[in-house]
Amino acid sequence: MQISGAQMVIEALAAQNVDTVFGYPGGAIMNVYDEIYKQDNFKHILTRHEQAAVHAAEGYSKASGKVGVALITSGPGFTNAVTGIADAYMDSIPLVVISGQVPMSLIGTDAFQEIDAVGISRSCTKHNYLVTDAKDLARVLKEAFHIASTGRPGPVHVDIPKDVTAQIAEFDYSLDVDIETYKPHTKGNPRQIKKAIDAIANAKRPLFYLGGGIINANAANEVRDLVHKTGIPAVETFMARGVLRYDDDLLIGMLGMHGSYASNMAMSETDLVIALGARFDDRVTGKLSEFAKNAGVIHVDIDPASISKLVNADYPIVGDVKNVVVDMLELVSKINSDKYKPWRESVSNFAQLHPLTYHEDSERLKPQWVVQRVGELLGDDANITTDVGQHQMWTGQFYPFTRPRQLISSGGLGTMGFGFPAAIGVKAATPEKISINFTGDGSILMNCQELMTAVEQKLPVINIILNNNYLGMVRQWQTLFYDKRHSETDLSTQPDFVKLSEAFGGLGYRVHTKEEFDAALRDAIEKNVVTFIEVIVHRMENVMPMVPSGGSLFNMMLLEKKDK
Repeated sequence: MQISGAQMVIEALAAQNVDTVFGYPGGAIMNVYDEIYKQDNFKHILTRHEQAAVHAAEGYSKASGKVGVALITSGPGFTNAVTGIADAYMDSIPLVVISGQVPMSLIGTDAFQEIDAVGISRSCTKHNYLVTDAKDLARVLKEAFHIASTGRPGPVHVDIPKDVTAQIAEFDYSLDVDIETYKPHTKGNPRQIKKAIDAIANAKRPLFYLGGGIINANAANEVRDLVHKTGIPAVETFMARGVLRYDDDLLIGMLGMHGSYASNMAMSETDLVIALGARFDDRVTGKLSEFAKNAGVIHVDIDPASISKLVNADYPIVGDVKNVVVDMLELVSKINSDKYKPWRESVSNFAQLHPLTYHEDSERLKPQWVVQRVGELLGDDANITTDVGQHQMWTGQFYPFTRPRQLISSGGLGTMGFGFPAAIGVKAATPEKISINFTGDGSILMNCQELMTAVEQKLPVINIILNNNYLGMVRQWQTLFYDKRHSETDLSTQPDFVKLSEAFGGLGYRVHTKEEFDAALRDAIEKNVVTFIEVIVHRMENVMPMVPSGGSLFNMMLLEKKDK
C-alpha cells in the first residue's frame, strides 16, 4: 500500500487499536492532523497545552493499562511536552509521543520552531527515533508501541520531519518486531525463585514490600493470593496503593517519608524484605545505611538495572513480577503461615501504639477529613488522581483504595499540574467511574486551562481544591526545618476559583463546613460537568508522620497528642 507518511501514522494507530489520542496541532505536524480530520478510527482530544496532552495520555494509560498516545508539534510544542514525558519515564508509564519536526533540509539551520527534540528527550525516554525516510515509518511506529509496553514500560518518542510526513512510500505493518538488542527477560530464574521461597520459609519476620511495578504488570490478583497464602504482612509504596484492599488484615499501610508508624517500624524490624516491583526510592528508604539493615532482601523486578542499584539484593530475580509470583505460588506450600503469628502481632502493636490519625478542628475543615469523606461517599465508584503536595500524601494515607489503577498520581518526578489533565485522561479511559482530582491551590493553577478541554469534551472531572493559601508542602518544611521562614510560599492572593470554573463553563463551589462539602459533591456528581470544589481548610496543617530528609525510617516525627 503506497501512502503518505502522515497516512501511515493514522494507519499505525488504527492497527494498534488506539481509541483515544491527546494532542495539540502546529505547523510541523499539520500533515498528520489533516489526516486525523479525514479518519474515524480514534477520537482526538484537543488539550489546551502540550504538557497537559502528555499528562492526559499518562492518566489514560494508567487507568486503562493501554499505551497512551500524544501528538505534538515541533519547537515549543515539544519543549512544553518534555515535563510529561519525563514524568512518564520516572513512573514507567507506556506512552508513544509523536512530534512533528522541521523539514529535513532545515534541520540544523536554527529554522523557525526547530529544536533538537531527539537530543532533549534522550535522557527521559525509554527509546527515541528521528525518522528520516517514510519507508521506515511502519517499522518505527510498530517498534515504538512494542518497546513502550514490554519489559519495564516507558515513553517512546518518535520525531517526524514535516517533509517525511508528505513522502509517499510502501506501508506494511504486518512484519513482526524483532529488535536484536531489545529482548526483555520476563521469566524469573527457577533456582533463584526456589532460593527465595526457602529464605521466606526460614525467616521469622518477613515483610512484603509492594511497588508500583505490580500494577504495571497487572499482577495485583496474584500478589494478593501470595500474601494471603503466606500470611506475611505487607507494606505498599504510594504508587502501589490499591494492590491490596485498604481493609486487608495483612496490609500495614503506606511506607516511607509520610508512611504510617507501623509500616516504617515493620520495615525497620523485618529480617527479610520481599520487594515486588519496587525500586527502593529515596522517599521510601530514608537513610539507606539504616534501611532494613538486619534483613535479607529478595528483589523481583523486570528491569535488571534496578536490582541492587540502591539496596543489595541477596536473592535477585529478574522477570515480570506476574510471572515470578505465579511461579512462587507453586512453591508456597513450603511456607507455614502460622510461624509468623508472633510477627503479625508485633506489627499490630505498632499500629495500635501510633495509629494513622489527625486532630479534628471546630473552626476549619481538616484536609484529611475531606479525603476520608470522599472515600466514604464514593469508595470504589471513583478513580482518584492527585497533584503533588500535601494533598497527595493525605490521599495516599486516608483514601480507602480497593483496587489497582484506582490511584493515578505523579510519583518519581513529583509534577505539580499533573492531576487535572491526568484526570481528564482517566475519565476518557473509564467513563463509568467518577473522576476525582485531589489538588491544592498551588497545583491547580498550573494547568487550569484544561477546564476548557473538559467542558468541550464533556468530561466531568471533579477537582477538589484543598485550599490552605499556602504552597503547603514547602511551607511545612520551612516551618519544621527553616525556623518558620515562609519564603515565597504564602498564596493568600488567589483567583476566585468558583468564578474561574464558571468562566469556562464548569461548576464552582466554595465550602467551609462538612455539610456544605457533602452538598457540593453530590450536586457536582448529579450535574455531571467539570467542577471546582474549593474547600477552605486549616492553613497550618502538616502531613504526619514525617521522616526528615536523609533520616531513618524508625526516627519519625509523629503527630503530637492533643491535650484532653
